[in-house]
Amino acid sequence: MRIKVAITLGVLAAIALGFATVSVMATPQIASPTKLHVIEHATSDTVIDTGLPGDTTGDLLTFHNAVFNATDAKRVGRDQGDCIRIAPSHGSWECRWVTRVPGGSITVEGPFFDAQNSVLAVTGGTGIYRNARGTMGLQARNGGAEYDFIFNLVP
Repeated sequence: MRIKVAITLGVLAAIALGFATVSVMATPQIASPTKLHVIEHATSDTVIDTGLPGDTTGDLLTFHNAVFNATDAKRVGRDQGDCIRIAPSHGSWECRWVTRVPGGSITVEGPFFDAQNSVLAVTGGTGIYRNARGTMGLQARNGGAEYDFIFNLVP
């Protein structure tokens, strides 16, 4: 009797796994190179001094901001993330964050420079972006009050 129960449970587990695999495989995803452009309004950026007073290595930057479409006319999502100050003399931070947009989210990691454009790596995503890789160009607007996020995604 125990053998029959074990076999039945094994078969049911295999069927459930099959359905889960088919469900995941059927979900839309990035199938060809895709460009997505959103604009972040940097309203919540907060720098936390972690050592000596002032801008020093190890300070933290945290944020959770609204993101808008490419024409800056409609809010389409939000982001949240953190950066650590690497070299104040070079204006460099090392950052990671998630941008939530219709259809899922996109995760990035890489450098952010105070007075320069940056390119970050797309390290993954969720929803339709679950298989996404590529880069995200970061460009300051309005003196750093806003940022263009230009995602160049590949499967």
